[in-house]
Amino acid sequence: MEFSYEIKKVCKQSGARIGVFHTPHGDIETPVFMPVGTQATVKGLRPEDLKELNAQIILSNTYHLFLRPGEEIVKKAGGLHKFMNWDRPILTDSGGFQVFSLAKLRKISEEGVEFNSHLSGKKFVMTPERAMQVENDLGADIIMAFDICSKYGASHKEAKKSAEITKNWLKRCYDVQKNEKQMLFPIIQGNFYKDLRKQCIEDCLPYAKCGIAIGGLSVGEPKELMYEMLDFMRPYLPENMPRYLMGVGSPDCLLEGYARGIDMMDCVLPTRIARNGTAFTKNGKLVIRNAEFSEDFRPIEEDCDCYACKHYTRAYIRHLIKAGEMLGAELLSIHNLRHLTKLTEQIKEAIWQDRFLDFKEEYLKNYKI
Repeated sequence: MEFSYEIKKVCKQSGARIGVFHTPHGDIETPVFMPVGTQATVKGLRPEDLKELNAQIILSNTYHLFLRPGEEIVKKAGGLHKFMNWDRPILTDSGGFQVFSLAKLRKISEEGVEFNSHLSGKKFVMTPERAMQVENDLGADIIMAFDICSKYGASHKEAKKSAEITKNWLKRCYDVQKNEKQMLFPIIQGNFYKDLRKQCIEDCLPYAKCGIAIGGLSVGEPKELMYEMLDFMRPYLPENMPRYLMGVGSPDCLLEGYARGIDMMDCVLPTRIARNGTAFTKNGKLVIRNAEFSEDFRPIEEDCDCYACKHYTRAYIRHLIKAGEMLGAELLSIHNLRHLTKLTEQIKEAIWQDRFLDFKEEYLKNYKI
């Protein structure tokens, strides 16, 4: 098999896991935070930058690459790995969440989704079969099933209909996905209804061969509600494969997610807030663009080992952000992503020592959300 997963350690204190996910482009040690490279690039960063901050795997977005440059061009280039010069694992989402976020531009049916491009207005139809073909052409190691993410606050009836369509689409994705060098992850939906979540897990299990994803969380709900749903789902999730919580990536959420048995997480947040002049630190967010840092010649974070903190000051980075210089966002992106990969490394160390809950409590005691 091209894919397998082995658990190396389970924390006696928390049940959090350390595992190794074997893929065609290398092993991934979990838990892992995955930077998002929507358009086949993590904004402003080179592959060398990502490797230096210990990114094991990155994401790209099927919807955006389908629209531009088109999956045919990526396929001709030899797939995403060659196209973007990244030789480690890649995950592509199915585009389902982007379709969800384009509510005014799309129409959902049992067959698929009809939507208008946010770039040109051109009309497209995306079916589960078409989504699989696009993901096959992109050539990522891990590919996601085409699904429907119902909005926070949706009625039970609405959420149930979306979950049922997602179930049917999953079977159609599975039936056409034959590439052994790609692992298809089913996505658990069901909104914030426990009966629907439990049913969705049962629906996904026959199709989960070496990985399962949780979608539809972190879509506007209070974090406590997300944690409650993760607690509810945990006993029903398979033990022998990676569990991927989609679209979640602040430091506090990483801690809470890993503590609940999650193995993989991703989010655009660290690079998005970097472009707005904000840094993650162990004490919470630091808004570097604020005037108080204009004469602050310390690094972003004193004990950080990232390139930005080794070579530049808060005052200089603030100047770059205020002047609209690209380097400011790049340096903050490097720092924010390294903050999360380093936090994950510290979490692994705590898991090995069977003290993850103690580590989580110590970290969150000083972290201002």
